[in-house]
Amino acid sequence: MDVAEEEESEPCWLSGPEQAAWRSLNSLTIRLRAALEADLERSAGLNLFEYLVLSGLSEEPGWTLRMSELSARADSSLSRLSHAVSRLEKRGWVTRAPDPQDGRYIEARLTRLGWDKTVASAPAHVRAVRRSVIDPLDAQELRQLQSACEKVLDGLSRSGAGAGRGASAPPAPS
Repeated sequence: MDVAEEEESEPCWLSGPEQAAWRSLNSLTIRLRAALEADLERSAGLNLFEYLVLSGLSEEPGWTLRMSELSARADSSLSRLSHAVSRLEKRGWVTRAPDPQDGRYIEARLTRLGWDKTVASAPAHVRAVRRSVIDPLDAQELRQLQSACEKVLDGLSRSGAGAGRGASAPPAPS
């Protein structure tokens, strides 16, 4: 069945258990993002997306990444990323320049001030992630959560959506 036929056919309605799982996941994604966002705003003056951009750059050698790669890592459009990087540039935390290997691409680079901001922001963010997601689950539940998330993300990737990375502490500077 192609997409047009699928869209015209009667939907396969969710069963009670499927609907309960979907509603739980939907509530979790909305509430978790809001909680992490509020925590970062309060503790670091950053929104979650800005933190993910800084963190993504901090994990790279030379703290540098092509904007297109950073966009994929942050699960974002290039347009959204460009707006966020503009805000981060104004604060002196990120710079942009043509890729020296291929000038058709633009690279984002974390500055020393950006590194310092990331290092200062990471502990509170990781505590919030731990408190909200990691600590309530035992080791087996964490493996199950990871497996379930990877299956859903794999399905999204096959349909054209991006995949991101999780919370981590920034590596030591080079």
